[in-house]
Amino acid sequence: MKRWHKGLAFGTAIGIVGVAFALTPLYLTIETRVGLNALFHARGVQQPTQDVAVVAIDGRSGVKMDLPDLPREWPRSIHGKLVDELTRRGAQVIVFDIDFRRPRNAEQDQLLADSIAASNRVVLVQHLTGRRQAIEDAAGRETGMVWTEELEEPMPVLANTAKALGPFPLPKLDAAVDQFWTFKSSAQDVATMPAAALQLFALQDFDAWRNALATATTLPTWFPESADQLKNAKLTREWMLNQRRLFEGNAELSDRMASALKSQVQDPMASRRLTALLGLYSGGIERYVNYYGPPGTIRTIPYHAVIKGSDPNVSPEALDFTEKVVFVGYSDLYDPGQPDRFYTIFTRDDGVDLSGVEIAATAFANLLDRRSVVPMEPALVLVILLVFGTVVGTVLYALPGFYGVPIAMGLAAAYIAGAAISFNSSYLWWPLITPVLFQFPAALLIGLFIQYRQQHKRASHISEAIRVYVPEDVSRVLTAPGLDNASINKVTYGTCLATDMAGFSTIAEKMGPGELAKFLNEYFDALALALKRNGVVVTEFRADAIMCAWTGSVDDPNVRTLPVLASLEAARSIAEFNQQRGLNGTLRIGMADGEFYVGHAGGGGHFVYSIVGDCANTASRIESLNKHLGTRILASSTVLAGQDNLLRRDIGNFRFVGKNTSMPITEILAMNSDATSRQVELAERFTEARSRFERGAWSDAAKLFESLQSAFGNDAPTTFLLNRARSHLAGIDVPEDPSIIIMSSK
Repeated sequence: MKRWHKGLAFGTAIGIVGVAFALTPLYLTIETRVGLNALFHARGVQQPTQDVAVVAIDGRSGVKMDLPDLPREWPRSIHGKLVDELTRRGAQVIVFDIDFRRPRNAEQDQLLADSIAASNRVVLVQHLTGRRQAIEDAAGRETGMVWTEELEEPMPVLANTAKALGPFPLPKLDAAVDQFWTFKSSAQDVATMPAAALQLFALQDFDAWRNALATATTLPTWFPESADQLKNAKLTREWMLNQRRLFEGNAELSDRMASALKSQVQDPMASRRLTALLGLYSGGIERYVNYYGPPGTIRTIPYHAVIKGSDPNVSPEALDFTEKVVFVGYSDLYDPGQPDRFYTIFTRDDGVDLSGVEIAATAFANLLDRRSVVPMEPALVLVILLVFGTVVGTVLYALPGFYGVPIAMGLAAAYIAGAAISFNSSYLWWPLITPVLFQFPAALLIGLFIQYRQQHKRASHISEAIRVYVPEDVSRVLTAPGLDNASINKVTYGTCLATDMAGFSTIAEKMGPGELAKFLNEYFDALALALKRNGVVVTEFRADAIMCAWTGSVDDPNVRTLPVLASLEAARSIAEFNQQRGLNGTLRIGMADGEFYVGHAGGGGHFVYSIVGDCANTASRIESLNKHLGTRILASSTVLAGQDNLLRRDIGNFRFVGKNTSMPITEILAMNSDATSRQVELAERFTEARSRFERGAWSDAAKLFESLQSAFGNDAPTTFLLNRARSHLAGIDVPEDPSIIIMSSK
């Protein structure tokens, strides 16, 4: 329980760190730039509402209409013709994102104005100019600076005939657009272009809106009797501003209005428009754009197709704008250098950005369908970060890494899935980067480091439990009277055999010292008996591993034969030992022959009888190679010289870390008398594939290894060499000598 208490404290610290980070300005930047983008990418492209369309002026428009290439050189009567066509084709609202501030030809300007007046459904863009302005005292001295914004309306002949006006400023974060405004508080609370478009779109439901408002509250005196009284943009602006002030911060009125609309409006489409209108007036003025997809996802019709009435690339149905809100502006789906472009999450790989007019149409669609991205409430963000960090940190600290890491990864994956589902279904934006790429890695790294320290302590505990083990013959010599310690030291030829038990630390950490000592006695007894029956000369216990040796002359075949027989018997003995106790560990064995030192080593009055030398180190490296190859018994090929009674397979020439030369490594599969036909076939086919590998024929080798996998399942050495062949085919770590496999880790 003490460990869980410490784990809870550690987890709480991780949670608090996440909360502290969320209170910094960097949090929102990272979550927006990376987290929100990731959610958009995971969700993919969505179908936008069919109530909105974009009529796009692009690089081909002038040529298609026999007009100059630059739209600013077109006669403005062409825009009047567009208004006439869109009106005739049933457009409910027409929104121009085109600069009409400067007069040109008076006759042409008047023709456009006449079309706008006759249509009685046009919204024109207002330009918003921002600048810093000095603050001066009575003496004229500058005392500070203030940011001011001024609206620039279209030229009067057009502004006076438009149904509504509105700016469309886009805040940029690191050159990317993520938000838009519905009302611009720094510009006299004027309604922006998407908001004005939504209000005009809902004018067809004016009576239903007015009746519902009369039910929800006393009808204000400024509220018109009919939509016909909204004769110009000025009246529309004042009416929208009054409604915004009426609903702003008045949750009770918003609730009553919602109830009135629900009970009084039966037509689904009218209900949708009026519910969106209520959301516009009662919701926040800053909204996050819910992008639907790359440029052109909003239905985009070329300008010239509407003017000419047809286009081979546009279906007749696409030119039907009945009950649609149409945005008109510059939008080129082919030119990355179009003049009105903004970087977004869906900027295409070829550099084509979304145009300002398509973003405006997207903002309108968000308002109409109430699909703007909704950031999680700040207080709830802090709670989530605290809880996530606490839970993940506690799990990674309190549970063994074998269990804690998968559980913590599962929790992180579940959180990511929850964030994606919430974003896809309700557009709710959860914090993603802070918990998943900050808190989780921090908890993982720190937690595993702490567990490593604890594991190190447990390893020391294991070493204390096995100090009673010394080689039997050495024990007799050491207890003999009149001992000369130097007499037991020698340099000799022989075979070193190194063993290790996979999964031993996981087993050991669950036991107390006494129980562990008993377990080790039983384990080493089963292992040592197999070695002893095959004439082992020196046995050295190293924690849960054994290093042992057979010594003799180079021409004595028993020096190499007996270790091989011992390895096969030891593997069988430990397999039975584990099966009886329900354990999953496996014994790994490595063998090498050569000269080495055997004798006492140590100091300070304490010595151990040890095997020292390159041969012993090589045996340990070969034993560790089992972990990479998924094998059990490996040996240097020289150990197996002359032993024709074995079924074996040569794995390849390996150069270990820290070694300058390579050596052939062979896997011992079984005695010939015990081998199965499948083992024999595997060894033969593996030899052919390895031969291709060593000649550098990576493609042929990969095909042969793949065939082996199909025939024999997940054979680990086959997988190892197959992955190497594929890496070399991809140009990764291609060796100078293809016959040598260079290991990068022990």
